Amino acid sequence: MLNPLNTSQEQVHNQYAKQALSMRILIIEDDLEAAGWLSKGLSESGHVTDHASDGETGLALATSEPFDVLIVDRMLPKMDGLEIIRNVRKQGIKTPILILSALSEVDEKVEGLRAGGDDYLAKPYAFSELLARVEGLVRRPDTEPQQTVLLAQDLEMDLLSRKVKRAGQEVLLQPREFKLLEYLMRNAGKVVTRTMLLENVWNYHFDPQTNVIDVHISRLRGKIDKDFDTPILETIRGAGYMIRAHKP
Repeated sequence: MLNPLNTSQEQVHNQYAKQALSMRILIIEDDLEAAGWLSKGLSESGHVTDHASDGETGLALATSEPFDVLIVDRMLPKMDGLEIIRNVRKQGIKTPILILSALSEVDEKVEGLRAGGDDYLAKPYAFSELLARVEGLVRRPDTEPQQTVLLAQDLEMDLLSRKVKRAGQEVLLQPREFKLLEYLMRNAGKVVTRTMLLENVWNYHFDPQTNVIDVHISRLRGKIDKDFDTPILETIRGAGYMIRAHKP
């Protein structure tokens, strides 16, 4: 089980956060506490995370959504981690995969790598090592280039400089607003539900019964829509929110 980050680990992942590009990472892990700590650490390191708690859901997400890295637990309900990896590779998906497992024997590691995994990390593990392995996977020369700029109409987000522009004008955002907009832009043209935002922007796996989303959406809309002719952030009544990828 992943433990809370200690001071030295915080220093390590803060250093990585300054150096690394923001990635979208899928965590397929049935231990909700471990998944929560992992998501928290990766998010604080500047990355966006999605979570699936069983193999079937994980495979569905991994084969239908774009991710920079998959973190897959070896032992999962509904579908084994290695089966997920085999199915992903059969579909021609080359996303780097890090396998997590309590099974640390050499034969288990070999089986995981032969199934299509790119790296194997035995539990328990230090978050700093996991972060280094994840970011090392995307630096390998045979992986696809990372997306460094997100675009939707005349809205542009540079993930390297952490700057946002609309119609060429810089838009100043607070860190949480940047993360919110990044998640919306990564899903441009799709409806993003409140639950998706709570889980992936605030790392809540429950409804806190607050208006935190409404407040941040309102602030974000005031910055990216207020002074422009065409609104780009839309509220889909009864469903969620959407960044318009193209002009209506």
